[in-house]
Amino acid sequence: MEIGVGLDNGLGLTWDEHRELARLAVQQGYESVWTNAGNGRDAMHVCAQWWVATNQVAPGGLGTGISVMPVGLWSVPSMASEAATVGEITGGRFTLGVGSGAIHNPAARRTLGLPDHLRPIGTMRDYLVTLRGLLAGETVDYEGSAVRLHGFSLSIKPPRVPVVLGALGPRMLELAGEASDGAALNWCTPEQIAWSRERVASGAKKAGRDPADVKMIEYIRICVDDDEDTARRAFVRALMGYALARPGVPKELGYRGHFGRMGFDEALSSLEERRERGASEDEIVDAFPIELARLVGYYGPASGAAAAFRRLAEGLDTAIVRVVRARPGLDSVVAVMEACKPRK
Repeated sequence: MEIGVGLDNGLGLTWDEHRELARLAVQQGYESVWTNAGNGRDAMHVCAQWWVATNQVAPGGLGTGISVMPVGLWSVPSMASEAATVGEITGGRFTLGVGSGAIHNPAARRTLGLPDHLRPIGTMRDYLVTLRGLLAGETVDYEGSAVRLHGFSLSIKPPRVPVVLGALGPRMLELAGEASDGAALNWCTPEQIAWSRERVASGAKKAGRDPADVKMIEYIRICVDDDEDTARRAFVRALMGYALARPGVPKELGYRGHFGRMGFDEALSSLEERRERGASEDEIVDAFPIELARLVGYYGPASGAAAAFRRLAEGLDTAIVRVVRARPGLDSVVAVMEACKPRK
């Protein structure tokens, strides 16, 4: 199993800090560095900077990857062009992850000016087929509900750039097996990883593919601090943004549906009712069930982080230590990286 480290855009790192931490990841034995993507600092450029920095201390550099780019923010040609460029710079050490983001949310579609007919499964099928074709050097003719290209190709053919799909539900997991190079999971128990692998394998077999060719990748959130309550509060704040339903969005969709499938519907519904009655964020953090938080990540003293990470990574091909910072400053980031560094 490959062990990577995930540095969230939300950490607010400077460019010098990004490069410093990437070089530290080499020294600690990590095999790859990953980030998420959004409407701020360009994640593709972050990956290129990481590779250049790590190549200075380890010829060939570390692998880099994005998990994931929400497709509503980029067109296929722009995403493919950027990914091809980073693939060239890194000599084939870059993985592109794509996901449906919040296109299931009418408010998010309206913000981005996306048509109401877009649906996650069809949109992601369109993106996967066209992105993988372009990155393989093909001229693409495609007429889908979300993507239409006619005779489009890139002017370069990069080294192979794997395209992985952010997937949680059964249909998206099957699509990952059918049409991607990997499934990028998130916030899973080991049991959910095993269930997800079965769905991916089913999709691969239906498409006549070898399930072993579809890799299972996941961020595993880790927050360490000697003050366990400080670590708990930081970790739960990171988790709440995913686990609680967004107003106006059905609970069976997106991450809320994912947590419901893992058996947490009743606990989360209770928190959502408290929120609707006017409970503050701090009150929700304090009421958040510890048993749920412990099942999908780790917070607490550094001494317990590595064992928890190994337990949560069971069944993965690439497990990524996603840093949750307990306190402001670089020391909290370094503490997580040190606590979970791969065994030599």
